[in-house]
Amino acid sequence: MRLQAWKARGKRTLVAAALSGMLVAGTAGWAAGNQQTPVTGPVPGVSSWRADRALGQQLPDPATAKPAEVAAFFRSLSTAQQQGLLDRHPLVVGNLDGAPVELRYEANARALREESAKQLRRAQDRTLPSRDREAARARADRYDALRADGRQIIVFDPRERGQVAEVYGTLDGAAHVSVIVPGSDIDLNSFDREKDPYGTPTGMGRSLYAATGHRSAVIAWAGYTTPVGIGPDAATGRLAEAGAPRLARFVQGLDAAGTPDPVLFCHSYGSVVCGEAAPELPAADLVVAGSPGMHADDVADLHTKARVWAAKAQDDWIDDVPNVELFGLGHGADPAGPGFGARTVPTARVDGHTGYFEPGTDSLRAFARIALGERT
Repeated sequence: MRLQAWKARGKRTLVAAALSGMLVAGTAGWAAGNQQTPVTGPVPGVSSWRADRALGQQLPDPATAKPAEVAAFFRSLSTAQQQGLLDRHPLVVGNLDGAPVELRYEANARALREESAKQLRRAQDRTLPSRDREAARARADRYDALRADGRQIIVFDPRERGQVAEVYGTLDGAAHVSVIVPGSDIDLNSFDREKDPYGTPTGMGRSLYAATGHRSAVIAWAGYTTPVGIGPDAATGRLAEAGAPRLARFVQGLDAAGTPDPVLFCHSYGSVVCGEAAPELPAADLVVAGSPGMHADDVADLHTKARVWAAKAQDDWIDDVPNVELFGLGHGADPAGPGFGARTVPTARVDGHTGYFEPGTDSLRAFARIALGERT
């Protein structure tokens, strides 16, 4: 047995070394162009927020104040005082974890309108190259789409590729809440799209919301910088490590605002983010789908009180990714493997890597039961 274990470890090491070599050799020419700089820290406008003394006191610092402290601060304010902060600092209020949910929706709608107007001015600026003007107009259209039809945007960060989170259903007074954490190639532009809809946060969120019979509020959270394509960013935990504190703080903010501990559904590279954030997440369940690994050897290594579930379809290409960590590449053990200790989610009728939330699949039915606190 000891010899077999040694051979298995040796095989995994060789596979990881081969993977490392392929990534280094195969991406050397374009790695710098595709490598992402993670967006961290508070949104623009924090300087004027910190300098604001209209209430006769220092406002909580978005960079350091805990969500519970932010929630307590807003509870101490009158409705008029809260509205005044929104009017002066919409982008900050809309992204301040712990602030009242409805106030964040209103603030982000305002921020989207202001950012759209800013981009339209760029689109009409004849001193800019035509390519930049076209990009500005497309960005304005994107902002307008996000604030159309009463969409409930709880996160909006216009920096770099853009980050956004949307709520389906009603968070205030919700008995059940779910948060979807997507994987690679997701940003403000790909948050919702017609192609491959169930591989987008919007498609996953709306599908889960419908599958629960609208009995669980669902949040599609694209609040971190995701990898682009298959390259060094996707093969390492660098972006996950940068995104994990943002996810943890967001969920802590929900908790501070009075919502129940959510169920987190973490797809693909999003499961790496969830693995990194797990010890700091006040979550009822962690559900991973199509996971390349969570930087953990097993459930105990996640240091979470949440129940952990895993789904992996038979024809999901993620199964071809070696479940190892070597020289900073790879994401560790397979959460769907028998030795990890996660509860199994059935995957009949799941097609490929992005079919887990598609209506009619066993996985979506199981997801809905988990979201509602039922046993599968």
